[in-house]
Amino acid sequence: MCNLRAEYYINPQVIQWWEERGKMWGPILSGALFGAGWWFWVDAVCINQHKIPFDQYLPGLIATLALIMINCIRRDDLVEIDPFDDASFCRSRLWLFVSYIVSFASIVAAVWVMLAHYAHNADLSPADKWPGAAGIFQVTFILGSGLLFFVSRTPTDTGGYSSF
Repeated sequence: MCNLRAEYYINPQVIQWWEERGKMWGPILSGALFGAGWWFWVDAVCINQHKIPFDQYLPGLIATLALIMINCIRRDDLVEIDPFDDASFCRSRLWLFVSYIVSFASIVAAVWVMLAHYAHNADLSPADKWPGAAGIFQVTFILGSGLLFFVSRTPTDTGGYSSF
């Protein structure tokens, strides 16, 4: 039987640090990642000489929506099954699955924008291709921020529950 435990893949000192200080530093790092993601995009829009069409803004907006969707779920709704609950366990898992699909769609959209508008356009200089790469950085940092914030939140029932 396959036994997947965090101790096999992550250094025990990292796990100990996360259990002691992760609840405090997680939201701070998550906010910094979110700000960095939008900073990449704002920088690319400001230094670009051409007007950027609205469809290139959509991957970042979709990633921000996915961040909100992921963090609308309480983590303890995903951990325990209450037989007397009105199927909130299944609804929570379905909502999380849909939010992961939305986040994956934002990554695909960012890659599509880069390939369709910037990568195969020989008329643009390397500085003019920066919004394509910045869009991918933006989406990656925003989704990393959402996942970090999701795992750093403290569940309401802390009796022996570990983040890993």
